[in-house]
Amino acid sequence: MKKLKNGKLRRKDGSWDPLKDSSTDRQTAEVIPKTPQSASPSYRLAYADDEFLCREELRPVRLQLELLKTEMILTERNIKSTVVMFGGARIPAPGEAAWAAKNDIQKKNLENASIYYEEARKFAQLCSKQALRSDYHEYVVVTGGGPGVMEAGNRGAADVGAPSVGLNIVLPHEQAPNPYVTPDLSFNFHYFAIRKMHFLMRAKAITFFPGGFGTLDEFFETVTLIQTKRMAPIPLILFSRAFWHDIINFEALAAFGTIAPEDLDLLHFAETAEEAWQIIADFYDLNEEAAP
Repeated sequence: MKKLKNGKLRRKDGSWDPLKDSSTDRQTAEVIPKTPQSASPSYRLAYADDEFLCREELRPVRLQLELLKTEMILTERNIKSTVVMFGGARIPAPGEAAWAAKNDIQKKNLENASIYYEEARKFAQLCSKQALRSDYHEYVVVTGGGPGVMEAGNRGAADVGAPSVGLNIVLPHEQAPNPYVTPDLSFNFHYFAIRKMHFLMRAKAITFFPGGFGTLDEFFETVTLIQTKRMAPIPLILFSRAFWHDIINFEALAAFGTIAPEDLDLLHFAETAEEAWQIIADFYDLNEEAAP
């Protein structure tokens, strides 16, 4: 909102702007006398009319708003680069029950996978210690903001007093952001596509922990963008070689000819947080700096 200073209206940055700002007019419109005309939906200010903004025809505007809101806040915080952590929401913390398990086999698998919760937490700590060197402008941890591996990533950043980003999305079942996301860096999305853009727009590295359809979707979209040179090559690190080779036969794709053999070089595998961080440090020549 503009502030009146010495009789002049100014923007937040102090620059001159003689025009009335939208926030002031919105407040004024809320207290005008109620008449049949002013009470009509047609009389509402367009930008303050939720029903209007949610109309099907306004989808292009909503897409733009979802892109802009997060972008503007991250820019204001001067977050220049990120490390993205994808992985299963159903993987519990060590010692916790596998809440999503439907049978004993799933329970055993998910509880055994809790080692990746712990590795994700450690990995986020390493990234965040590196981020501290730039006053948290570079290598800031980003997750999907939910439970499981996502929680572990935000939790690891919080362990060392670092900020981290959570990009949540409205789902049919209620899902609040995990409690470790930095509150003013916690975002909510309607559009998967815009959310994915924000995952990638600042990414210097992306990790993929064991996960389900969502993690697979994020993996394939990212590797396709890099393979087709629509995105600069960055480290793509898959935690647990055994899991990923069980799920996807990468070598069979290359042998069949549907991907090139050199496409396999786009992928890195790691079992521990330290191995994953070393891949990033080697890629960006960070080894001359003190280890985080």
